[in-house]
Amino acid sequence: MKYIHYYIYICMLALLGSSVCAVGAVPSTWSAAPKNELRAVWVTTLNGLDWPRTRATSTQNMLRQQQELCDLLDQLKAVNINTILLQTRVRGSVIYPSKIEPWDVCLTGQYGRDPGYDPLAFAINEAHKRGMELHAWVVTIPCFKIAVAKQMGGRSVLKTHPELCVRHADQYYLDPGLPGTADYLSEICHEIVERYDVDGLHFDYIRYPENATSFADNNTYKRFAAKGLSKAQWRRDNITRIVARIYKETHALKPWVRISSSPVGKYADLTRYSSRGWNARDAVHQDAEGWLREGIHDILFPMMYFDGVHFYPFAADWQEQTCGRQVAPGLGIYFLHPQEKNWPLSVIKRQLQYLRQLNMAGQCYFRSKFLTDNVKDLYDYLRDDFYAYPALVPPCVWLCDVKPQKPRNLVIEILNDVTEQLVWEGEENMRYNVYASHTWPVDVSRAEHLVATALPTSSYEYNRFAAMGLYLAVTAMDRYGNESDPVQVTDHAVAAARQRLQLDKKGHVKGLVVRPLPKTKTKAKKRNKRKK
Repeated sequence: MKYIHYYIYICMLALLGSSVCAVGAVPSTWSAAPKNELRAVWVTTLNGLDWPRTRATSTQNMLRQQQELCDLLDQLKAVNINTILLQTRVRGSVIYPSKIEPWDVCLTGQYGRDPGYDPLAFAINEAHKRGMELHAWVVTIPCFKIAVAKQMGGRSVLKTHPELCVRHADQYYLDPGLPGTADYLSEICHEIVERYDVDGLHFDYIRYPENATSFADNNTYKRFAAKGLSKAQWRRDNITRIVARIYKETHALKPWVRISSSPVGKYADLTRYSSRGWNARDAVHQDAEGWLREGIHDILFPMMYFDGVHFYPFAADWQEQTCGRQVAPGLGIYFLHPQEKNWPLSVIKRQLQYLRQLNMAGQCYFRSKFLTDNVKDLYDYLRDDFYAYPALVPPCVWLCDVKPQKPRNLVIEILNDVTEQLVWEGEENMRYNVYASHTWPVDVSRAEHLVATALPTSSYEYNRFAAMGLYLAVTAMDRYGNESDPVQVTDHAVAAARQRLQLDKKGHVKGLVVRPLPKTKTKAKKRNKRKK
């Protein structure tokens, strides 16, 4: 079965022939939009590549910086992205007030300078308001370039823990073979998870650097490696040990926080396809598939910035080795840009359709600016076609598979002449989804019926004229992604609530009327009663 998915893909292309090749179009009928799908994007703060553009050097600039993030999140929400990977630890510096490392330069133009607010807390709140998850993206092993070491100040890891740092090429790196490195990274991750309501921790560069053969850790190897253990295996064990420790400590603190990483896009050489010397396991000692087997990872976002035989068979390999966890390949959409590889949009379209055919957990995009800038009309394609409907993040049933209780005490509130809202009794750490359909009961298994996802509050406002003729339903969803049975709202209940309105002489709503939904019988039962 190893490569059967890839061969099916080739056969599909052959059957479609010129209709795909000539126009570059991939029919949306290839695969139906799933209700559960990871739709993630990397938001890069390094040098302000994706955000921020404005430096928070004054109150006015701080507000502008915040507005830039809100605008970005609005754009991503409009295209039905549901997961934000926000670069939180950049290169030995961070975007929140840390007791361990200095502020990053991207916020104010100066390392160590307070921007006047907590960007991570602000980003989490704004993402959750929009029904989106936020995972703190932590760059792990790299520290910073040697040229900027002096700018980092006294709280730099080079000053506080110089024994952990190794010079390699033009940068400083943490030495994964030293026990103190696991301690240091664990402390940073604990600080983030304990203080912030993140949905996940996302590790980047959780590996040895490029050209790892020249990485200066011979003394560490001689000191800590077991007798007879190869250096390559020792290095893999070092990275795995760091991953395992943070995974266990994080879930002991907040068991719903997902642990993920972005490994090199090819795990290892395949029987018929070579990685050409660049893979996770052997080139940079990153045993990512092993982490899934050991149960110390929840999600992988492999950086599959390739095409052709460098993409499809390796994507199938990732999917075949998930061990019941989630893999959502990262797509190199920056290659669409004319100053990069100038890929046609059809390259990304085919990759998206193939990944969905494989039933992979979803997709991730590097990086957000190439999406929001609508390079080669990718944004339009996702909004109007591939992501035409919202999607919920897939549940992490290995962490918890208990279905939550459905919402209780649902009522309808009339807010003004045109707006009403559903209100229900909420629970801590619960989010809510709203569905709408022209038929009753609402089929909550269908993505096209989703109208609001992962609401952080127990209410939903809507235009009552737009809702005419629609039936509504509400479900609860826990932090693991498990969803409850729906509470169905009949049109009789809505009509009854509207009939209770108090109107003034001009016909406007005089006051707010809040009453429980009446217990109504279904239409079928009422028809039977009339027949009797």
